[in-house]
Formats: sequence, C-alpha cells, structure tokens
Amino acid sequence: MQNRSTLNIDYTLLSILILLGLVSIFTLNIIEPSLPAKYEGSNFWIRQAMWYIGGGIIIGAVMLIDYDRFHQITWFLYGIGVLSLLMLFLGFPAGIVHEANGAVSWFNFPVIGTIQPGEFIKVILVLTHAHVIVRHNAKYVNKTLKSDIGLLSKIIALAAPIMFFLVEQPDLGGFLVIAAITGCMILVSGIRWRILFVLFFLGAATASLVAAIWIFYPVQVGAYLENTGLGHVASRFTGWLNPDENPDAGYQLMTAMLAVGSGQLFGKGTSNMEVYIPERHTDMIFTAIAEQFGFIGTSIVVTLFFLLIYRLIHIAIQSNDAYGSYLITGIIGMFAYQIFQNIGMSIQLLPITGLPLPFLSYGGSSTLTYMLAIGIVLNVHSRTKEYMFETR
Repeated sequence: MQNRSTLNIDYTLLSILILLGLVSIFTLNIIEPSLPAKYEGSNFWIRQAMWYIGGGIIIGAVMLIDYDRFHQITWFLYGIGVLSLLMLFLGFPAGIVHEANGAVSWFNFPVIGTIQPGEFIKVILVLTHAHVIVRHNAKYVNKTLKSDIGLLSKIIALAAPIMFFLVEQPDLGGFLVIAAITGCMILVSGIRWRILFVLFFLGAATASLVAAIWIFYPVQVGAYLENTGLGHVASRFTGWLNPDENPDAGYQLMTAMLAVGSGQLFGKGTSNMEVYIPERHTDMIFTAIAEQFGFIGTSIVVTLFFLLIYRLIHIAIQSNDAYGSYLITGIIGMFAYQIFQNIGMSIQLLPITGLPLPFLSYGGSSTLTYMLAIGIVLNVHSRTKEYMFETR
C-alpha cells in the first residue's frame, strides 16, 4: 500500500472542469450583445468567472474535510434543505421569497442576491441517500426480501418530499433530476434485481398508461393539468410533439432547432448570431455554441462532457470505500441526466424543461452546486488508497 501525506489531486478532472469553465465564460462574453436590452451591462461572463472562483474556493474547502465526516452532518443538511423548500412553498418570509417566470424557486437576499435551494438540494440528497444506504447495508449484512424493500422505501421516502415541493414551485426540471439521482442510487444500493425489475415494469406500465391517456384524451388531460397548476407541462409536451401546430408553445423549440441547424458544420463565426432565443445565456446556451461554431464546436463540448462522466465513473470504480462510490454515483446521475436533457431539448429529442447545462449555463446557484459536487468527487479520489496489486 502506498501512503500519501498530501492530497492526491485528480488533475484530469480539474483540467476538464477548467476547459468547461473557459467555454462558458467565452460563450457568455460573445453572446451578451445579442441578449435583450434589459440585460445590457450585466456582464454575465464576469459574474460567471466570479462564480467559478467562488466554486474553486468551495472545492478547496470541501477537500480539506475527510468525506467520511459528512455522515455527521447529513441529517442537518437534509433538514435545512427540506425546510428551505417548505419556506418557498409557504411563501415565507414574503419579503425574501422571489418569483420569476411563474416559478417560486428563489430567495432574494439584499446583499447576496438570488439563491435557488432547488439546486443545492440535489447534492444534499446525494449525501443523504449515500448515508442511508451505507448504514442500512452495514446493519443488514444478511439481506432479505424484507430488508431490501425497507431500503427501497427509505430511499423513496427521502426523495418524495423534495419532489413534491419542486412540482409545486413548479420546477419540472428539478423534479426529474431528483428522480434521476434517486434511480441511480437505487440501482447501486444492493437491492436484489427481481425487486428492481418489478419496479421497472411498474414504472413502464404507468408511463405507458399516462401516454395512452394523453393520446386519447388530450383535452381532458390538459384541463386537468391546468386545474392542478401544471398547465406548463401540457404546453411543453404539445409544443414538443407538434411545434408547427402549436406555435406559441413550440416557439422556443423551433427557434432552438433553427439556431442549431443554421450552424451547420463549422458555424457562422464568433458573435454572428441571427436567431433570437430568449434567455440564451442560461438554459439555451448550447444553441449559441451550435450556431456560432457548428457541429465541430458542439462535438468538442459533447466530448468534454463525455470525458467528465467517464472520469467520474472511473473514480467511483477506483474508490475502495462504498460510501465514496455511492456519493459519486449520485453525482454521476445528476450530471448525466442534466447534460442529456439540456442538449436533448435543444434538438427536439426531449421536451423543453428549465434545466441549465452544467458548467456552461450562467447561474450562481447552479454553478456553485456543480463545483460543490466536483469537490466531493475530488475528496473521494484524494483519499482513495492505492495498493500495489489491486484497488479494493
């Protein structure tokens, strides 16, 4: 075994992170002149650079703490996270709760600015899931059907209140990310496969039933969603399935497709953007890259994301501690889903949801959340012990 007195830093992962940061800052700088007049002088690229610097400080702080000590603060963090979502749900305190684009998802503090608890709760849930799975498996060494069902119930129970509050905001994108994280954690939790197969078929059957009801009774389903405050869900699905027949609901999708397609192979060149897309610096930043740098530019971005996920998987496999592997698995689920969803919605592969593209889209809460997640991964890697013949 090789002992190390200093931190074992993964420079490959850091290099990928730096490259993504440079792409983000560069893209935000060149698209700012094309943003609506209300954003004039916002200097998003400078703010994003500051968020990256702040995120770097968070990474350094996280790496100083042995990740095993996260066990001690898990329930405290989970309680704070759920409490913050409850406060948004109740609209309390009224002077701080902030609404934008029909969603109540932010706190607006006088000096700090807006903070979105729904972003930080993703990492908090990863920590909580990993904590519960490790403690459960340590207690039930000889697993039974009852113990597996018990673990499954715990995992779902932890995610349920978070998913409820996110739907109520409404934040469909955040809801789906929490579902992706929970699904990944269930897959690696050690629950026997026959239970997972049953769960999968129940989910598939439910999805098929919902799809059938949507197809045969679209008007009734739309009216029901409107009455429950989820009318935007129906609008996004109709805009995705039939954008030409629903120009209002499909406007953002059609403009996104036009921007991506107009870039062709090599793009139109720096700052040459002819397609107007609202809020391009946040959820639709991929379309800006596609229009200016074409297929070649987007391929480079996709390759960077592929290398990021590949590296995370490699670190998770290398870890000789189950808790560390669970932590990284949840983070992989978070990143992989958001990357797939954001790029997919830009090319009509998936319906549009309000999800930023990790490390590229502008946003303080989201960028700091991603940097916190990377800090946890680097922490696990730095404390993975190396053996001469094997890693275990």
